[in-house]
Amino acid sequence: MNLFTPLSWSDSGFILTGILNTVYISVVAIIVGSLLGLLVGFVRAESNKSINMLLGAFLDVLRSVPLIIQLILFTTFIGAMGYPLNPFAAGSIILSLYTMAFMSEVFRSGFDSVPTSTIKAARSLGLNYLQTVRYIRIPIGMRAVFPSWLGVALSVIKDSALVSVIGYMELLRTAEQLISRTQQPIMILIGVGLFYFMISYPLSRYGKYVERKMEI
Repeated sequence: MNLFTPLSWSDSGFILTGILNTVYISVVAIIVGSLLGLLVGFVRAESNKSINMLLGAFLDVLRSVPLIIQLILFTTFIGAMGYPLNPFAAGSIILSLYTMAFMSEVFRSGFDSVPTSTIKAARSLGLNYLQTVRYIRIPIGMRAVFPSWLGVALSVIKDSALVSVIGYMELLRTAEQLISRTQQPIMILIGVGLFYFMISYPLSRYGKYVERKMEI
């Protein structure tokens, strides 16, 4: 009896599910992580040394501990506390916090890049603090950090493959199951690599295009 079966067109729906799940969790993590990173980056840019040290220590932990360990520890801890989460929810939370840790530094550098003279000029024209942040600091600062933001976003898309370790059926886990059934690892892994390339390369080129436009 043959225990393995070759790839067929019937597997396309299974593969498509993995692709959509990868895109879904990546988009959620990038959006949530960016919003949290913007908030934390602004707080760090405006806060005193003590608050900066506390936030910095927390963010250093998120950036330093490998993502795969964070995923396993979080799901194990939540389950032991009696509040188990499904793989998508658990993966989204950790991946979003992981993204936030890097995005916060990107956004903080953007806020810090706005010249003090520009801020003083805005205040002298009658803009209050919130108006200065909304119309001056965010537009100028965020424009400067777009290439860095895009670089972090691309990393998140690739790091989303690690969520498979907690059972989330993204593209890599889909590929692993197909490899176990078909014993065709080279063909399947080449396909997975091409998928990540088709997403990452156009975004990377677009980031370089935007960076050149900003230098003009």
